[in-house]
Amino acid sequence: MGFVEELRWRGMLHDMMPGTEEQLLKEKTAGYIGFDPTGDSLHVGHLTQIMTLIHFQNAGHRPVALIGGATGMVGDPSGKSSERNLLDEKTLQHNITCLKNQLAKFLDFSDDAHGAIMVNNYDWFKDFRFLDFIRDVGKHITVNYMMAKDSVKKRLEGENGLSFTEFSYQLIQGYDFYYLWKNHGCALQMGGSDQWGNIVTGTEFIRRKDGGTAHALTTQLIKKADGNKFGKTESGAVWLDPHKTSPYRYYQFWLNASDEDAKNWIKIFTLKSKEEIAALIAEHDTAPHLRVVQKALAKDITIRTHTESDYETAVKTSEFLFGNGSLDFLNEMDHTAVLDVFDGLPQFQITRDQLSAGINVIDLLAACSSVFPSKGEARKMIQGGGVSINKIKISDADQLFRQDDLINDRYLIVQRGKKNYFLLTFS
Repeated sequence: MGFVEELRWRGMLHDMMPGTEEQLLKEKTAGYIGFDPTGDSLHVGHLTQIMTLIHFQNAGHRPVALIGGATGMVGDPSGKSSERNLLDEKTLQHNITCLKNQLAKFLDFSDDAHGAIMVNNYDWFKDFRFLDFIRDVGKHITVNYMMAKDSVKKRLEGENGLSFTEFSYQLIQGYDFYYLWKNHGCALQMGGSDQWGNIVTGTEFIRRKDGGTAHALTTQLIKKADGNKFGKTESGAVWLDPHKTSPYRYYQFWLNASDEDAKNWIKIFTLKSKEEIAALIAEHDTAPHLRVVQKALAKDITIRTHTESDYETAVKTSEFLFGNGSLDFLNEMDHTAVLDVFDGLPQFQITRDQLSAGINVIDLLAACSSVFPSKGEARKMIQGGGVSINKIKISDADQLFRQDDLINDRYLIVQRGKKNYFLLTFS
C-alpha cells in the first residue's frame, strides 16, 4: 500500500496537489514537515504530523523534520488570532535540542537510504542579509498573491491586525521549501490543513525561481467528537515530555477517549492494520464497558511516546486508583513519580516525628482539614465505613499509625468514599 493510500484509509488525508501521489508511487522521495520550537516539548497536537512522517518512512521514503529555529523567531499567522511572543536565541536553542530528542524517539535517524534527517532553518537564515532576501526571494512572490491567503485575510480583518514580521512568514517558509528542494532533493512538503497556503507558496516559489516542480500534501486537523479541541484538558495541553505530563496522565488522556474518538484515533495514532483495528472495534462493540479500543490505543501510544515500563506503571496506577490494584508499585517509584500519580489530588505534609509514639487515625485525618473539616467528621466517616488507608478499611477510630505503616518509607494513601484519594507525605 502506498503512502497516500495509507493516509486515506486512516482518515488522515485532507488535500494534495495534482501529481503528488504519482510522484510518491514512482520513486523514493524526500518530504518534510516543519515543527516550530516555541516550547521545549511537543504535545499531542503534533502527533498527527509525527505519525505522518512515520508512515512516510515506512512507505520507503525519506522523512525530513525541519525545526524552525528561524521561523520560530518570526511567528506564523496561520490559525492564530494574535501575534506570538518572539523568543531569544538561548531559549530557542534549548527548545530545539529538546524537540530533536523527542522526534528521535519516533523516527529512525539511522544513516541509510531511508534514514530520517533533521534540519534547522536557522542554519541557512542566520547569514541571510535582509537586502539579499528581498532581492532573491521577495521579488518572486507578489503582494497580491500573499494577500489572497486565508490566514492573512483573517488576521487583517481581526482586531489585532498583522505585523510585517508575520506577513513575511510565508516567504520564509517558502524559501525553506526551496532550500530543501535544492540542497536535499526534497520534493514534498506536508503539514496540517491550516498550512496549505504556506506550503503552496513554497511550490510556487520553486516554480518561479528555478522552474522546478514540487508537491504539497496536508492532513486533517483532528477534533474531538464533542467539538472541543483535541489535545486540551482542564489542566491544559497534553505534552510528550514526561516532566510536563506524566506517563500516567498521558495514558489516562487516551484511555478516557469517547468510543467515537477512540475508534478514529486508533487509526491515526497507531500503526495497527485495518484487520487489527476492525477486530478490536468488533470486540469493543460486544462489550463497550470494557473499553477495549481505548485500552489498545492508550497502550500503543504510551509505549511509543514513553516506555513499556512507563505504560505498566500507568496501568498499575489506574488499577489502584479506580479498581482493586495493589500499592506495591509505589515502593519502586521515586518521590517525583509518586507526586505525578497524585497530581491534581489533595496532598498534605506531616512531620515524621509524630510517628515515633504512633499517631491516632483521627488526629491523622484532622490534619487534612480540607477533606475532613473536624475530628467529629472524621470519626463519623470511619464509623460509616467510608475511610481506607493504604487500601485497608479503617474500622477502629483509635487505631495508631507508625513508621512501619508508611509506603516507600514516606507515604500514607487515604481514601474517602470509593474514588476520592489524597496523599499524606511524612518529612
